[in-house]
Amino acid sequence: MQSGNRYANWIPMKEISSAEDQLFPFSVYHRLRKTNPVRYDDDRECWDIFSYEDVQYVLKTPKLFSSKRGGDMKGKSMLTMDPPKHTKMRAIVNKAFTPKAVKQLEPHIEEVTAFLLDEAKDKDSFDMVDDLAGPLPVIIIAELLGVPAEDRRIFKHYSDMMVSGAKDSSDEAVKQMNKQREEGGEFLNGYFKNIIDERKNEPKDDLISLLIKAEVDGEKLTEAELLSFCTLLLVAGNETTTNLIANGARYLTEDEKVQETVRNDLSLVPQLVEETLRYYPPVQAIGRVAAEDIEIRGVPIAKGSTVISWVASANRDETKFDDPDTFKLDRKSNPHMSFGFGIHFCLGAPLARLEAKVALSYLLRHFRIEREQSEELSAIQSPFVFGVRRLPVQLLS
Repeated sequence: MQSGNRYANWIPMKEISSAEDQLFPFSVYHRLRKTNPVRYDDDRECWDIFSYEDVQYVLKTPKLFSSKRGGDMKGKSMLTMDPPKHTKMRAIVNKAFTPKAVKQLEPHIEEVTAFLLDEAKDKDSFDMVDDLAGPLPVIIIAELLGVPAEDRRIFKHYSDMMVSGAKDSSDEAVKQMNKQREEGGEFLNGYFKNIIDERKNEPKDDLISLLIKAEVDGEKLTEAELLSFCTLLLVAGNETTTNLIANGARYLTEDEKVQETVRNDLSLVPQLVEETLRYYPPVQAIGRVAAEDIEIRGVPIAKGSTVISWVASANRDETKFDDPDTFKLDRKSNPHMSFGFGIHFCLGAPLARLEAKVALSYLLRHFRIEREQSEELSAIQSPFVFGVRRLPVQLLS
């Protein structure tokens, strides 16, 4: 069964329709993992995969489950590309995005974190999303790419548009989502094209300049590939890291014991980040397309079918994780798949982890965090990412 509407699987599952389930969907995943681990959703016209073993199988087998998409993507993005093109593209990009280069950003990330908290300290209400978790990754990624500081907010606006989801399954809601995504993509494409043209004539010490001159086996990135990577890094890195930081802060407000434990021993922050990634994953699901007729658990899946791997379910699979519904700082083994798995493992994972570590360490070093109870939490309206729109908190000395 091949999806006739290429946006259909961007509509949330019917089982996760209430506001409460959107904020905490894991009991739904548990039920589906037990009763229907491989199922076809007629409403969304796609296959859903819920168990750890099956999700990992889909993500690690690109020959059977392709990342290519139709429509306006056409395999130009690394996210929608298969080997051998993906292998060459990734090798080029890796030259400009090494762990050493990321590690060198740590002092600057702390400087920006301190700046953002200082900017917000006199506000009546501090929103963890708008005041810290949102702007921090945008500032860091924008500066890496070569975007001037005055354009940070507009970049946040358009990158959010590109990951927006449909409010419901109606044609009008899907049409509105489509319009927003295309408008965001057109703006970012045009903006980055201007920067690329400028850097070709006058290189600077930024990521775009490095990408322009990088090559593997004598092959450089085309302009379309450069544009695709810039948009991917901005949108994927921005949204994922924002949700990681906000989700970590959200859990800290829900569990005073964990918050006090980590505040008293900041060396535990990396474990806090990893368990947040598993427990409240910033990415819920990853899409693929069946490259040939295939079976999972004896269920036939036709070539061309959309397959959605529910990482948020896999991360709570009791066959892989001990006591999976408990947040454990001392978890001995934590092979979550919140950054994906296999050849498409998130290129920006080291940067996302570092930004979350620095931001949460700084917060816990200086403040005790309590959630403002006057405002109900509201989930981001996207079936693929997991986070809250706002997280008003009190920062107590």
